[in-house]
Amino acid sequence: MLFRTLDELDGAVRPALACDRQGVREILDGDALRAGLVDRLVYHAVFHPDVEIKSYARFLIRSAAARLGIFPSSLHALYAEKSRGKHAHFTVPAVNLRALSYEGARAVFEAARELDAGAFIFEIARSEVAYSDQWPSEYTAVVLAAAIKTGFQGPLFLLGDHFQVRAASFFNDPELEVEAIKLLVGDALKSGFFNIDIDASTLVDLRKENLTEQQRLNYELTATFTHFVRRIEPAGTTVAVGGEIGEVGGKNSTVDELEAFMEGYRLSLDNLQRYTPGLSKISVQTGTTHGGVPLPDGSVARVNLDFQALADLSRAARKRFGLAGAVQHGASTLPAEMFHRFPEAGAAEIHLATAFQNLLFDHPLFPADLRVEIYDYLREQCARWRREGQTDEQFLYKNRKRALKPYKRRLWDLPGEVREAVRGDMKSILRTMFERLGVSGTRSLVEGCTHPPEWQTSLEQERELVK
Repeated sequence: MLFRTLDELDGAVRPALACDRQGVREILDGDALRAGLVDRLVYHAVFHPDVEIKSYARFLIRSAAARLGIFPSSLHALYAEKSRGKHAHFTVPAVNLRALSYEGARAVFEAARELDAGAFIFEIARSEVAYSDQWPSEYTAVVLAAAIKTGFQGPLFLLGDHFQVRAASFFNDPELEVEAIKLLVGDALKSGFFNIDIDASTLVDLRKENLTEQQRLNYELTATFTHFVRRIEPAGTTVAVGGEIGEVGGKNSTVDELEAFMEGYRLSLDNLQRYTPGLSKISVQTGTTHGGVPLPDGSVARVNLDFQALADLSRAARKRFGLAGAVQHGASTLPAEMFHRFPEAGAAEIHLATAFQNLLFDHPLFPADLRVEIYDYLREQCARWRREGQTDEQFLYKNRKRALKPYKRRLWDLPGEVREAVRGDMKSILRTMFERLGVSGTRSLVEGCTHPPEWQTSLEQERELVK
């Protein structure tokens, strides 16, 4: 049941939290907070229709997390060490939570705590913000609530992934598209996203006569957005910024393209502001596709990932340009036995999303009647996205994500035994991924090169960020 007034919300939290409109002053009963109060707070932070109550719930989560030593941070320092050849034994997993985000975040923290892992990321892309209806402020509240629930403490990493320039929008009105991304970056930083991946690879034009011209719009806009991040990042914090040289699902990237992009990027950034920190990492294309390629029966085609290209690109990124290495997207649907090869190739980071969405929709405990309802909705309301020649199975696989927004609350309200089973299975998958990516035992390492940002939230700011 939702609270009807702020006074009701205050009354419910007072046994566990000493708080007021300035924030949480003291945790009075941590067990009570974890036992059920934080579950109620995060539900209100996501679904309450009243902006005042919703923003206050988010504010209490943030300030309670800070009191417990839980804080968003930047990977910039860790990646700087990786750029110097340290910590080559692990690749940082970035987990994307599109649906059942609270349960998913709990699974991540539970797996991390069992493995004493600290090098992992929670990420969400610009497109996913819209179709999963999760704006940065909400995403932060959900992740912090999950950290509280599971007893996690220390730094955590929130990433704005694929803050992508939409090519059609850009060529129609460049200033409007640039401003839209700047607004999203601003909201993300205010929400604690201290890791931002700029993706202007959509503007790479392979018809141009040379690599520099092919990459020009990409590196110039990436420099523009890097400069913007540096102007607004919190004092004492260097946001980890990533770039991208090849659109995922397109032509495989090459070292020559990396060199053309980075040389142009560095000159462009210097022209805006000399000596400002640049990129920490670079995303590349090595043969994957976001979500995988569904076959006519709905199964996913085996990916021919070019690990040699990934290794060559990562090596060049470190040695020539001082980056942590290359970033691999579209990897969650790969066979588990492949994951140890990413650290071997020197990959800095790997992004994981669709496998967890698949786990939810295909779970044996997922209510059959709800699945039928969702698929009927997709056939009726999303038919314009059906490609010629697609089977029904292919169409549904590629477009299930479009049901996440209209069915968001129905999914959060799944029976407890279903949510628990999904969370447990996700934790099991994550444990295997984390172990094979080498991030077990990285907690103390991460804590040694991160620090709380000089960043404070307020109820007024939280209210402004509610979408």
